Formats: sequence, C-alpha cells, structure tokens
Amino acid sequence: MDLHDLRTPDGEAALAAATDLAGGDPLAAAAALRSAGVPPDLAAAALTQATLRRQAVAKFGASASGMFFTRAGLEQATRSVVARRRSARLVAAGVRSLADLGCGIGADSLAAARAGLRVVGVELDPATAAVAAANGAGLFSVVQGDATTFDVSGFDAVFCDPARRSSGGRRVFDPSAYSPSWDFVSGLAARFPRVAVKVAPGFDHARVPAGAETELVSVDRDVVEATLWCGALAEVPRRATVLRAGVAHSLTGSGLSAAPVGPVGGYLYDPDGAVVRAGLVAEFASTVGGRLGDPTIAYVWADAPVPTSLGRCFAVTDVVPFSLKRLRTLLRSRDVGTVEILKRGSALDPAQFRRDLRLAGQASISLLLTRVAGAPVAVLATPITFEGGQESAGNPGDGGADPREGPVHDASV
Repeated sequence: MDLHDLRTPDGEAALAAATDLAGGDPLAAAAALRSAGVPPDLAAAALTQATLRRQAVAKFGASASGMFFTRAGLEQATRSVVARRRSARLVAAGVRSLADLGCGIGADSLAAARAGLRVVGVELDPATAAVAAANGAGLFSVVQGDATTFDVSGFDAVFCDPARRSSGGRRVFDPSAYSPSWDFVSGLAARFPRVAVKVAPGFDHARVPAGAETELVSVDRDVVEATLWCGALAEVPRRATVLRAGVAHSLTGSGLSAAPVGPVGGYLYDPDGAVVRAGLVAEFASTVGGRLGDPTIAYVWADAPVPTSLGRCFAVTDVVPFSLKRLRTLLRSRDVGTVEILKRGSALDPAQFRRDLRLAGQASISLLLTRVAGAPVAVLATPITFEGGQESAGNPGDGGADPREGPVHDASV
C-alpha cells in the first residue's frame, strides 16, 4: 500500500476511522474497518499509520496527528523540542539555508523550515523520502537520492543524521556502518565550513572531528542524542543541555577537568545524564561547591544545597557500609516500604535487591548504592525540590511498572 493511497479521500477517511480504533485490539480494529467497507490493504495501512501517530505524540506532541511516519523513521526521528532548539541555534549563527542529508521522515527539516530556513532534505530510501515530502509539503522540498553525491555548495550549512539501523532493522553502534558512512560524514565536516551532525549519545569522543563541539542533550532526564557542531558552528569543546518542561539549561567546559575528591557531605547530587556523558562532572561540581567521594563515581557531595537544574539533589540522612542485613534492619526501623534505588559503581541488580530487602512499611526514601574511597556504601537520602521548581525530584518509585521500582543509574565519571 503506497502512501499516496492514504492521502486520497478514501485513504483519509480510513485513517480517520483507524485513529479512533488504534490502541485497542488490532484484530478487532481491522475487522471493524473491513466491515465498514475499507479494503484490507488500505485498512492495514491506515491502522499502522494511526498506531505510529499515537506513538509519535511523545516526540511531536499534537503535531503528530497530522504527520506520516515509518516505524524506523519514527524511532530515529528527533524530538520536536530538540529539533526546534537546534534550528534556533542555526538561525542565531546566521544560517539561512540548510541541506539536511539523510533527512529521514523530515523531523529536523520541518523544525528548520518553521524557523525560517530554506531547507532541502535528501533521503535515499524512496518510501521514507515520500513520507518526508508529505510532512514537508509547502515548507521544505525533498530529493530522493544519495546524500553523498548531493551538491551542498549552495547552502549556508549542512545537517546530517546518519541512519543507525541495519537493513534488518537492528541498531548499529559502529559508526563505520552508518548510512551515510562515518568516513563521508567526518569528511564533510572537514571540507564544509558549517556542519552539524546528530549522533547517538554514546558516541565515542575520540571520533569527534578536530575542533568540533560535542553537545549532549537530555529531555526530562532521558539522554536522547548528541550533536557535533563543526567548523564555524562550534562554540565550546563540550556542552550538556538539559531540557526540562521545554526549558533549556546548559553547562559548558573542556571535558578535561578533574573534580576535587573529598569526604562525604550532608547533600548528594546526581548530575543529569547529559552532564555525565559530556564529561562535565568536574564543571558541575564547581557550580554546587561539591567534590567527588570517589574519583571514578559521578556522584557529587556537598555541604549545602545549591539550586540547580542540571541534576538531582538529595539531603543525606545516613551513609553506611554496604550490608544487606544492616540495611534491611535500618530501613525497617524507619518504617520504609517504598524505596527508589539509584546506583553508580554497584553491580547489584536493583529488582532482586529490592526483593531481598523485603520491606513493608509506610515511609518512602531514596537509596543510592555507590562507592566512597573505593568502598561500597549505601546512602539513605530524601530528594530536594528547590523553591521555584529549579529541581523537581519526582516521587520515589516513579519510572517503573512496579510502584516501588525507581530509576536506576550506573555510570562513572
């Protein structure tokens, strides 16, 4: 079934009907469409598109209802809040025209066009290019072809989001297997004055082109991507951008500084994942007057709470040598029944550890499993929300299917 069929009057009617049915039993939904006279192929296409639109709301909000998607394209597509911010930075840098090489379904092209840039997207896969063209109708143009042969000489800047999935749909982690290849992308950065490249957040810093800026981006504590700003677009060596409720908070630095190491304190900071992955823990520590308790662990200890939007802050009640038996006794003495478990530098499985604790009280607490001066410790703490909402810690237990299952972090400096 071609995308063209979904854009005909019959296709639009089928898609509208499928939108009301998506999210329920897919077999029942398909049967309902067929009973309404929708041909089987069109019914299947409409239901697939309606389902993808529902899933896309997390990235695109209300705009998802008027867009078209492929499954792989949606998975790699940039969240609209991130794409808008990137486009605003391009505009601020004086960019007026952009070639989007490997544009996918057109998420970044759409944001750039809405920011006022003249945009041409280039996409090798014909079906994906058709989806991008539908999403960009009246806003940007799409060329179906090979990005490596597209002439970018008439543009102010180039953006590239290389495909990171194999032909079988599996994730690709080796940059040499990207499409376009990493050799092409890095070569583009070397010969064109203004290039921005979207890569996975785990991208190896050693592969970053010389002189480029590496920006790690998180959205509501989820590290979603990295952008390499090359040539004239680079401003600093490293940047961590933390987006919360659509507001950006940034931290910059060299990524080469070493944070001071010292004793534990009355407060413990868990830097945002973008800060950690950008290698800016030392810079973060300086903003809160903190230090590391262990040189290999990205938890920052401090003696006073300093408002920040770049990480979570906890008021520490206990720091005890790690012992399941001792910890179980301590938590029961505090009537703790709900525990948020966070960890850095601990090999314990949080789900199993929670079961081993066998808690049944009424109180809630955060439990951080980590190391101090090389020794395993357990930290009991209470998350702090600063006045004005600069840091919103959430409720212990958020983030898992089990209401007692909290977010888990395990990362070193």
